[in-house]
Amino acid sequence: MLPLKEEFLLSLKTNNYSPETLYNYERDLLIFENFLKEDVAIPFDNISKRDLELYKAYLTSRDRKTAGNKKSPLALSAGSINRILSSLRRYIKYLIDMDYPVPLAPDAIKLLKMPQRHPRVAEFEVLVRLIESPMQFEKTKKIQFRNRAMLETLFSTGMRISELTSLNRSQIDASGKIFIRGKGRKERFVYLTDRAKEHIREYLSIRTDSNPVLFLPYRGKNAGREKARISPNYLQMKIKQYREWLGINVPTSAHSLRHGFATYLAEQGANPAAIQVLLGHESLHTTTRYVHASDKYAEKTHKRFHPLSRSSHKPTKGLEKAEYSSKKGRKESQNPF
Repeated sequence: MLPLKEEFLLSLKTNNYSPETLYNYERDLLIFENFLKEDVAIPFDNISKRDLELYKAYLTSRDRKTAGNKKSPLALSAGSINRILSSLRRYIKYLIDMDYPVPLAPDAIKLLKMPQRHPRVAEFEVLVRLIESPMQFEKTKKIQFRNRAMLETLFSTGMRISELTSLNRSQIDASGKIFIRGKGRKERFVYLTDRAKEHIREYLSIRTDSNPVLFLPYRGKNAGREKARISPNYLQMKIKQYREWLGINVPTSAHSLRHGFATYLAEQGANPAAIQVLLGHESLHTTTRYVHASDKYAEKTHKRFHPLSRSSHKPTKGLEKAEYSSKKGRKESQNPF
C-alpha cells in the first residue's frame, strides 16, 4: 500500500537508528496503511488533506485499531498521536528525497495541540525520602541494597531507566564517571555522586557471584540466569509502591527522578547547556521542558525578588518628596486664607 516503505525503513537502519526506533516507525506506518485500506479505501497516491483530518479523527476515536489490526480498548494520548503523525511526515519527506511524487507536502500533516499541564516535580526532600525508602520497606538485605543503589544512581546521574538496567559492573570505577550509550545510540558521560558510589559499593560487597550485570534480578523466571537483567517494569512498580507507602501525592516515577535531577541542578545555578549534555538531549529546547521549577522554589523566588513583597517596603526619597508636595498642595488649596 505505501510506496517505498521497506526502502524507507532500510534507510533508517543504515543511518544507525536503534531497533526500537525502527519498530516504532514500522508500527506507525502500518496503522496508516490499515486506515487507507479498510476505512477510506483509497490508494496512498490519492490522499487529500480531508483524508488526513479523517485519519486524525480515527486516531482519537475508540474504533481505532492497532498495528496488528485489532481493536484497541485504550484511547491514544495527544503525544502518542503526534508521534504517529510525525512518523508519517518523516516518511513523506523521504519520498520527496527519493524524487517520488507525493500527494501532499509534509507540512500538510498538522500535529495536535498538546494539553498544557502544570508541571510537577516532587520537592527535593520528598525525592530523598523515596530514594532511601528501600531500606525501610524491603525485608531482604540484597534487595534493600540493590534497590537503594538503583534509585541513588538514577537521581545521581539523571540517566534513563533503560540506561540504568543495561549497566555492567565493568562500567563502574572509583572515579564515578560512567560512559553510556543512550537513546538513539548517542554516547555520553554521566557522573555518580560520592553518596551513589558508596551505595553501589555496599551492594556489590554483599554479592558473591561473577555475573557482569550490575543490577541483578533475584526473583522471577530470570533470577540466577547468566547476564539476566532487572526489568524496567519491576523498578517502576517498586517506585509506585514506595510512593504510596510514603504517602507522596505527586505522581513520581523513574522518569520523575530524571526530571528532578535536571530541575534541582538548575535551581542550584547549573548551566542549561551542561544539563543538556548530562541528559543526552540533542536540543536545548528538550532540556528546558525537563527543567520544571518546583512550586516551593517558585514561591521563594517570588518572595525574594518581587519589588512589593516586603511589608516594610518604603518608597524612594524622590517619591516621598513628591507625595509630601502633593499633600502640601492639597492642604493649601483647602485653606480659605
